[in-house]
Amino acid sequence: MILPIQFKIRENPYYLRYLRSHSYWYKLLNRDFNNFKAFEEEIKKEYRLNKIDKIENIFNTFEMMEKIMQALK
Repeated sequence: MILPIQFKIRENPYYLRYLRSHSYWYKLLNRDFNNFKAFEEEIKKEYRLNKIDKIENIFNTFEMMEKIMQALK
């Protein structure tokens, strides 16, 4: 695996955790570092890190706060 890819994996805890639980990615990334983009996309799907997922989480937080405020009234 090339050094810049190794640095990216070690800097991001999501990458490291995902790689440890899905070890077949070691082989894919060692064979071809161009697979890193697919690796990132799979992580974003797994841990819901896409922009749409983040917006949905914010919306759910506001909705929960609204329900709490209604319950306190």
